[in-house]
Amino acid sequence: MTKTAARRATLTEMAVEVLTTADGRAKTALSHAHAAAWRAARAGEAPMIKVGTAEPPLRPSRPDRPELLDPREVPKRKPGSPAGRIALLHAVAHIELNAVDLHWDIIARFGHVPMPMGFYDDWVKAADEESKHFNLMCDCLEAMGSFYGDLPAHAGMWRAAEDTAEDLMGRLAVVPMVLEARGLDVTPGMIKIFRNARADQAVAALETIYAEEVAHVAYGSKWFHFLCGRENSDPKDVFHGLVRRYFHGALKPPFNEEKRAEAGLPPDFYWPLAEETPKQHGGTT
Repeated sequence: MTKTAARRATLTEMAVEVLTTADGRAKTALSHAHAAAWRAARAGEAPMIKVGTAEPPLRPSRPDRPELLDPREVPKRKPGSPAGRIALLHAVAHIELNAVDLHWDIIARFGHVPMPMGFYDDWVKAADEESKHFNLMCDCLEAMGSFYGDLPAHAGMWRAAEDTAEDLMGRLAVVPMVLEARGLDVTPGMIKIFRNARADQAVAALETIYAEEVAHVAYGSKWFHFLCGRENSDPKDVFHGLVRRYFHGALKPPFNEEKRAEAGLPPDFYWPLAEETPKQHGGTT
């Protein structure tokens, strides 16, 4: 029995428990369990769970491996080889594990901000799905004779969380609406790499991730626009200001404009922040 199972924990306390669990498989198992408990409570099938407030750690607990390196020190991946494809899957697994923590962190860190219950429903669901994505990547790695932790990984991924630790709108702008939106841009290329290699398990896993990540970006856009509406602020102007404040570097085209639009991100949100102008892109205005 977990320490929070002895009494009826709040949702923010459950989130902190996930954040302070180091092992990836154990973290995602706890994430699945807490998400199921929240869904049951919301459906009236179990006692109500209060949102509450909590004090999350500045950084989540992590296993001893993988070794975390400065982004510039992580070896470059060459996906044309089996070793390169393993490295690519390992990088995705690392992104997904960070995403599990990012989604529980937004619940734990901002429980004091008055929000509709749908806000918590969305981020619990997102955390639950990211947990599934991490395990899918781990299964693919293990089928290829590797495992999560076998290679070094990017140490800078939690920076956005630290930078926006006291700014909910900044968190929504930078994490789902920039970082996760980037996943919509690059995942089709990854799927093609594994399809060309006839790696059916990896293709299926990446297609699942691609389909579900659209909703995670959409949750960010929805609640960002909700907060802007509550403050009577222009969402586009606020988004540009927050990204310039918290995101280190320009956004990188090409952009998956179809999926970004599906997720509630129109071109005039991200093109002004890009490394090249819409005119250079060739038609986007």
